[in-house]
Amino acid sequence: MPDAEAFASGTGSYPAERYAADALAPQAREEILVEETPVALNYNGVAHAVMMLTPTDLEDFAVGFSLSEGIVASVAEIAELDVLPSRRGVAIMMRIPEARAAALATRRRSLPGSGACGLCGVEQLEDLLREPAALDRSLRIAPAALRRALEALSARQSLGQRTGAAHAAAWVTTDGELRALREDAARHSALDKLLGHLARSGLNAREGWLLLTSRASYELVQKAAFAGIELLAAVSAPTGLAVRLAERSGMTLVGFAREGRFTCYAHGGRIAGH
Repeated sequence: MPDAEAFASGTGSYPAERYAADALAPQAREEILVEETPVALNYNGVAHAVMMLTPTDLEDFAVGFSLSEGIVASVAEIAELDVLPSRRGVAIMMRIPEARAAALATRRRSLPGSGACGLCGVEQLEDLLREPAALDRSLRIAPAALRRALEALSARQSLGQRTGAAHAAAWVTTDGELRALREDAARHSALDKLLGHLARSGLNAREGWLLLTSRASYELVQKAAFAGIELLAAVSAPTGLAVRLAERSGMTLVGFAREGRFTCYAHGGRIAGH
């Protein structure tokens, strides 16, 4: 179990030995590493999922996960939310309407263990391939807004700068201002934390767009589409399945957003110049 500092900073300090190319002996040092811990999500007293994530912004994560997985329709449906650390991990206890809990019981799944997987343990293909409603077509941004956001992104990644091992998900205005950012060792958990923060803060996610430091995988496009977000940009490549979902849902999908360039894979009409 990480110590108390991990819940504040998301990091821990560990002894290590650094080897230089021409050194005769290693240099002893303390390394700051990103933390992961098991987080169990419980609804109305019933265990639903166990995720590995960085133990910061856990209330945001719980809300964002509940929304992006379709467990609740709004943050107002979560009547209670308690974060309970223990020796083995963290339990998050939530109270939702009985009708929502009954619907959840029909598609019960377990998400054990992997910080790299946002869909592990899905029992039915229908649970995986949930199709979002068609997105609005109101968002427009200029290429300069994307470049402005990229230039600001690195300075806002405090956890990533300290550890070199954290993903970030940022919510950006149409003129390129980073209004909110969350980080996690797992890319999908960073996005859930961000979506939960937006919902808890009363911000309308549909009025901005997403910038991610990871690849654009299927589950990230799916979570963004269910939040009604019209444009997702990632610093790395998308997967083919992510592109197909973006095409079907009407999302503008951008990859390789870095160093003043980017590639648009779906619905480029929202970007000025297309």
